[in-house]
Amino acid sequence: MKQLQKLYHQKLPGDRFTTAEFAQKLAALSTEINQPICAYINRRGQVIRLGVGSPRQTQIPAMELPRYGAQRLSGIRCLATELQKEPPKESSLTAMALQRLDALISLTLTGKGFERRGGGLTGYIDNTYVSHLIPQTDLNLAEGNYWQVSEPLDLDELCDQDFLDLVENLEAEFSREFTVKSVDLDQDRVLLVGLMTAKMSQIDFDNGLAELARLVDTAGGVVLDQVTQKRSSPNPRTVVGEGKVDDIALAVQRLGANLVVFDRNLSPSQERNLEVKLGVRVVDRTGVILDIFAQRAQSGAGKLQVELAQLQYLLPRLTGKGQAMSRLGGGIGTRGPGETKLETERRAIAQRITRLQQEVNQLRSHRSRLRQQREQQEVPSIAIVGYTNAGKSTLINALTNAEVYVADQLFATLDPTTRRLTLENSVTERPQNVLITDTVGFINELPPPLVDAFRATLEEVTEADALVHLVDLSHPAWQKQINSVTKILSQMPISPGPMLLVFNKIDQASNDSLTQAREEYPLALFISASKRLGLETLRQKISELVAYTVN
Repeated sequence: MKQLQKLYHQKLPGDRFTTAEFAQKLAALSTEINQPICAYINRRGQVIRLGVGSPRQTQIPAMELPRYGAQRLSGIRCLATELQKEPPKESSLTAMALQRLDALISLTLTGKGFERRGGGLTGYIDNTYVSHLIPQTDLNLAEGNYWQVSEPLDLDELCDQDFLDLVENLEAEFSREFTVKSVDLDQDRVLLVGLMTAKMSQIDFDNGLAELARLVDTAGGVVLDQVTQKRSSPNPRTVVGEGKVDDIALAVQRLGANLVVFDRNLSPSQERNLEVKLGVRVVDRTGVILDIFAQRAQSGAGKLQVELAQLQYLLPRLTGKGQAMSRLGGGIGTRGPGETKLETERRAIAQRITRLQQEVNQLRSHRSRLRQQREQQEVPSIAIVGYTNAGKSTLINALTNAEVYVADQLFATLDPTTRRLTLENSVTERPQNVLITDTVGFINELPPPLVDAFRATLEEVTEADALVHLVDLSHPAWQKQINSVTKILSQMPISPGPMLLVFNKIDQASNDSLTQAREEYPLALFISASKRLGLETLRQKISELVAYTVN
């Protein structure tokens, strides 16, 4: 241990991989303990870390690696002794890639040394290999195109090579290669990760990943690439397997991603484990949806509900280390320095959640009174429900000449909009006023925090006299979207009223989808809200539906 600690005081030339003296000292210690040793050196020639074991066993955690602006390499090189006389193993090269090392210098040992004149031991090193990363956009590691390993060199040849010249050339190549991947600094550079379990079909998996990519785009991120894996069930620690975690980390380094998004909900412990291994932020599907809601909320009520959902999502994800996790108490396991910053934040968030919940309850009471007033005025209400981006806002604009914000995005509008619609009553032959509401869009597996927070908004659905279920027929997964909306409606505390199924965007749908929808849903209507096709028929059906519910 003392001899290893002395190596920290060694200073190497900044423009050389190593010196013969330092390499032989490392090799002598490795031979004496019969274990590989790794020395990590920065570009100033300072030894910053020593470890007994292979490069994979001693690698620096991703969260501790320094980052130098836009440069692709970490500014650290590793000198590693190898007990066997062979080139570096793939596990060592993978560790080099995960750490973005400037270079991995492998020193293969002879197993013995000899004494030279003037004292000291030498001759422990047989051959050396220099490995470094190469800029490639192809992520296929099986072809071995991620790194380059030199021919065997003797120690003198290694010590004569210019280290800085190699690093500067590599950085320049990386910079040129990744110019095409550069995005706006305000945008997150995202790598998607999808896990296909035994219970999922290939079509459902592909559609879910495509939807996640649209969610990221709506949130303002740029999807650089995606990594997928098939497993019978998720790994309880990291969702995907350990080998796939390495592949994700390599893809993060290669693409310059600063955010990894998973296609499923992650537990707080899974999120922490992945961030430690990958060295970048990790969020799940719920986190992306919450971010979109935070951007889209315009009214005070909407912002209130989004904040409540975000805090409920954040609270279990607060973490601390060591004494930061201590508690105030007097029993075993509870003694510590008192309330820490972490606990103060937890308490403040819990108090804020309580206040927000009270305000949401007041909001529900207010909306309940408004609904009672409408009921006293005997004005029927219709709620438009449907999957996000089905065209609900476009439809309410077409029916009532409203000016609700419309965009080809998921969750383009968040706050419910109510407008008056005048219909011809076929029974009384007199105009009848109806209130029609554009509700928040549904999505498959709507996050529980959002369901709880937006219960006041969703009550507009349960209290409506009738529903118009709008379906985007041009979407490849329109059947699954129908099932998702139906499932969410079935979980409402109060059963909604009668529902009219309406297929939208028929001008963009394929003939096969039109034929299939007409066969499976013969009572449904087919319209195009943007082209104003079929709206008169829809008005007539809504009038008949209102007459049926009122009578």
